[in-house]
Amino acid sequence: MEEIVVIITASNEDEAVRISKALLEEKLVACVNIHPKVRSLYWWEGKIQDEGEAMMIIKTRRGLLGDIIKKVKEIHSYTVPEIIALPIIEGSEDYLRWVQEVTRKD
Repeated sequence: MEEIVVIITASNEDEAVRISKALLEEKLVACVNIHPKVRSLYWWEGKIQDEGEAMMIIKTRRGLLGDIIKKVKEIHSYTVPEIIALPIIEGSEDYLRWVQEVTRKD
């Protein structure tokens, strides 16, 4: 299966929407769910940070991940944005076919 889920965090909901629309406009992704308020605790610059963020859950194809990473890094406000991909091991055949149909071909 070549469909994947990509998780990206952003500084706030507005930034998440901006990133999502840029990825959708280029047909790099089929769908983005935005969770506008998540609390993230992480190490940064030698200290534990505790920040509010927005999280994007993206459905796409594995072959587009390199272009997604490149586009996100161009427009993201973070120096090191979180961009991680997870495999989809099973799912609705109709939904996964739709992901294939609406994203651009490699």
